[in-house]
Amino acid sequence: MKIGLISDTHSYLDDAVFKHFDACDEIWHAGDFGNIEVADKLAAFKPFKGVYGNIDDTDIRSAYPEHLRFNCEQVDVWMTHIGGYPDKYSPVVRKEIYANPPKLFICGHSHILKVIYDKQISCLHLNPGAAGKHGWQKVRTLMRFEITGDRIHGLEVIELGAK
Repeated sequence: MKIGLISDTHSYLDDAVFKHFDACDEIWHAGDFGNIEVADKLAAFKPFKGVYGNIDDTDIRSAYPEHLRFNCEQVDVWMTHIGGYPDKYSPVVRKEIYANPPKLFICGHSHILKVIYDKQISCLHLNPGAAGKHGWQKVRTLMRFEITGDRIHGLEVIELGAK
C-alpha cells in the first residue's frame, strides 16, 4: 500500500500534491484542512482518510473524527492532529498510547516535519510538516511511504517549496 501523507494545508492545496501522490493508493491528512474543499479535492482524487485539526470548522468536524485508529495491511495506525511526539505526547493521547501503542502514530499541528522511532513503545512517529502557506514553516512538506504486511518502508520527504 502506497500512502501519501499531508497535514496543515490551511485552505491551500498546491497542484503539485496531485503529481506527488499520483502513484499512491491512499492519501491521509493529519488535520487543519482549513476548509472542506481541500478534503473534497483529495477524496475525489484517491481513497482518503483524515482527522480534523484545531482550526477546522463544523463542516470538517462532522465529516472527519479527531482520532482515527485503523489497520493498514498488518500495521496498527493511529492518526490525530495534536499528538505530540515521543517523550512529549499530548495529554489527550499520553495514557492511551502507552497502554495500547500503535505501530504507526501520525500527527500534524506543529508544522515541523518529524520522523522519530519511539523505542519505549516500538512505534514509528510521523509528522509530515505543513503543506499550506499559513504558519511559520519556511518550506512546505509532505511525505510518501509504503506499508507491506507489517513493514513500513520507502519513506520519502517531499519539499513543495517556500511558502
